[in-house]
Amino acid sequence: MRNPLELRNKPGARPYVATYVENPYAEENPFRVQSRGSPSEWPRFERAIAETLPMPVYPSRPEVVACYRRCWEIAFANFRRATDENGFVSDYSSTMFEQSLYQWDSVFITLFGRYGDRAWKFQRTLDNFYAKQHPDGGICRQFLEDDGSECFARFDPAGSGPNVLGFSEWEYYRFFQDKERLSRVFPALVAYGQWYRRYRTWPNGSYWGTGWASGMINQPRTPEGSHLWYDHAHRTWVDTNLQQVLANRVLLEMADVLGRREEIRDFEEENALLVPWINEHLWDESTGFYHDLERSQSRVVTVKTIGAYWALLADAVPPERLERFVDHLRREDEFKRVHRVPSLSADTEGYDPDGGLWLGGVWAPTNYMVLRGLSRHGYHDLAYEIAHNHYFNVVESFAKTGSVWEHLAPDARAEGRGRKDFVGWTGITPIAVLFEYILGLEPEPARQRLVWNLRTVDEIGVQRYPFGSAGSLDLLVKARTDPEQEPEIVARTNQPLELALIWAGGRRTEQLIPK
Repeated sequence: MRNPLELRNKPGARPYVATYVENPYAEENPFRVQSRGSPSEWPRFERAIAETLPMPVYPSRPEVVACYRRCWEIAFANFRRATDENGFVSDYSSTMFEQSLYQWDSVFITLFGRYGDRAWKFQRTLDNFYAKQHPDGGICRQFLEDDGSECFARFDPAGSGPNVLGFSEWEYYRFFQDKERLSRVFPALVAYGQWYRRYRTWPNGSYWGTGWASGMINQPRTPEGSHLWYDHAHRTWVDTNLQQVLANRVLLEMADVLGRREEIRDFEEENALLVPWINEHLWDESTGFYHDLERSQSRVVTVKTIGAYWALLADAVPPERLERFVDHLRREDEFKRVHRVPSLSADTEGYDPDGGLWLGGVWAPTNYMVLRGLSRHGYHDLAYEIAHNHYFNVVESFAKTGSVWEHLAPDARAEGRGRKDFVGWTGITPIAVLFEYILGLEPEPARQRLVWNLRTVDEIGVQRYPFGSAGSLDLLVKARTDPEQEPEIVARTNQPLELALIWAGGRRTEQLIPK
């Protein structure tokens, strides 16, 4: 362990004492001592799209495949090198903004990058955050790409978050069953969670954030006179609390796989206190929604942010409240707009029908969070309805403009806003949402099972669909005249698995055998 008295600023500067409360899990983190590997040749997009990447089949909607291909093409153009100058340990996928590597942008890039893992290891982008973890467990939310320097001081209120790294890693594990990677990232994530608990809580144990730390920089969540981006305004932030509950739950699931649960009982104990506290203090019975808390401990009921829907993934909503909470997504005066789901409810003062960044803009990462939360709680029809609306707005925008946009307007169809060719996290919609909701594929590699939920009568399918660590499938369902008609499928696999087909008229299970 390094002696903090030996730390220095730049050469020739005066020595300083580093005020670290050192964390043993940060010390265990293997990425902090990992050396940068030898540069490897990056795959060419043209070869990957022809040989390695999964390829959707959708003959009646050629724009679907065109948008999909374009997203991968942009993503492959955004690979960047780890260098001596930036001190990164892995080549990475650029987040496409201000020549910086952002934490939560990178998380959502990896969530669609799973589908391209056999061409390029998108997940390793996150290695660079773990490698720059401080001895106390803190991880900065933004690093400059050229020299790898942190863009915030250690305890800057806007300098870390959102804490969703574990969400990505658990999804990667569920997708590929890579226990070796899980064991490597586990100590870094434990240390980061403990850092959050130490340095981002009020005396009552609830969590605070800022506009920048939340990632939703300009929502009206602080009082007049405070800075929307930088100030926590002594408030309790609903999304920060719910993300911590999710991070704790994910770490406990990881610990079960690794046989380390007894080590992190503190995360279990925190959730046992935090979830009831959230439901007592952040839930408002008159609105049926979760809200931020003012310094006076009164709820900010005038603001409904999409950040409250982290409650679904966090499993924080009591059963008796679930339907009321979800119903806001069905209300046209709130979150059911022309393009779903706006990042701010339309009945919140300051809502911008044109988007206005996070004043209503429709963003791929928060929509994906909502979809996955709905699916987790069995709202499959609503999830598909929202996914279909969002997905085809994005695809139609691409067909009109030839571009994939940073975000889109909520009150106009297919209207892109912000930066063009943003892949970037917007790739999550034309790739992950396509496979998981439009095509309806739900892989369960741990059970050697794939669920295929067919909701369209069109001919659809996929070639080279990745299943687990080494599986690959070609799937095709022929066009039907009626959604209740039993589907005729053609399937080819390189390993045995169970295929569970679900359609409006029934369900059946098939055993797929390699031929």
